[in-house]
Amino acid sequence: MPSPSHSLDRVLVTGANGQLGRALIQLLGPHRAIAATRDVLNLEFAPSIPARLGYFKPTAVINAGAYTAVDKAESDEQTAMWVNAEAPAKMAEWCAAHDVPFIHFSTDYVFNGEGDSPRTEDHSTNPLNVYGRTKLEGERQIEAVARESAKQGRELRYLIFRTSWVYDGQGKNFLNTMLKLGAERETLKVVSDQIGAPTYAPHLADATLQALENACSAQRFPSGIYHLCNTGETSWHGFASAIFDEARAHEISLKIREISPILSSEYPTPARRPLNSRLDCNKALEVLKVRMPDWRTGLSECMDLLSHKITAPKGNS
Repeated sequence: MPSPSHSLDRVLVTGANGQLGRALIQLLGPHRAIAATRDVLNLEFAPSIPARLGYFKPTAVINAGAYTAVDKAESDEQTAMWVNAEAPAKMAEWCAAHDVPFIHFSTDYVFNGEGDSPRTEDHSTNPLNVYGRTKLEGERQIEAVARESAKQGRELRYLIFRTSWVYDGQGKNFLNTMLKLGAERETLKVVSDQIGAPTYAPHLADATLQALENACSAQRFPSGIYHLCNTGETSWHGFASAIFDEARAHEISLKIREISPILSSEYPTPARRPLNSRLDCNKALEVLKVRMPDWRTGLSECMDLLSHKITAPKGNS
């Protein structure tokens, strides 16, 4: 079994241009990270993946790439299935054949969102939309690779992390959408009956790398599914309110005066969303020795960075 330091020597990160991929690459640094953008490794063409991995010869693979356009997936299920299920399976097969640890990210959307208690890893799954179904199929295909590899006398060392409501200060996500709308409008309506944990991408990246190191140093690699997100809970309405409070505290200009809570039924979308996205992360703490900070800590850190970029003189970004 390779040592933790060896496992992080050459880490191939898919989805390198995404918010989680960027955070992972920044933490790993240029000498340890292999940034697999879409041009380097196209997840829509799974048959090409083994050859590309063979070319780079990574000592660990972290699949931060995914088809995350939840509403678009309703009319583009085949592409979502290629990216979210078939591509991860091919990565898992290569990793099993070469004794390389494999990290994959899944979602709270594998659950139907009933009730109000946090979901554990063994809670029954029943996704409400295509995105959730394709991510669940990705989990199942990775586990199938692990079982088949075991029959052949090989071990797939893998960690699947289900997470929720990921964001950072760049790109298209809820936080940046709210800041844009809050600067343009005086009133907004935001859904208040969907409850979960906003997860700051750099926090998730840091916890992921810690978990990988701890798993590799364990007597036996603790392969399986884990829940991993920032602690605490809020609604999208609560998250929006906190974003605006933080923006004002950081002296970011806003027009917004009123945020009205609405029900999901008042804001219909092509894909149904789970009302309960709470995830119980105790297994990750007990087995992998990782626990992420409260979601408000992530938001505060994110807004600190954003405010510095906004107020920095031109040429000093």
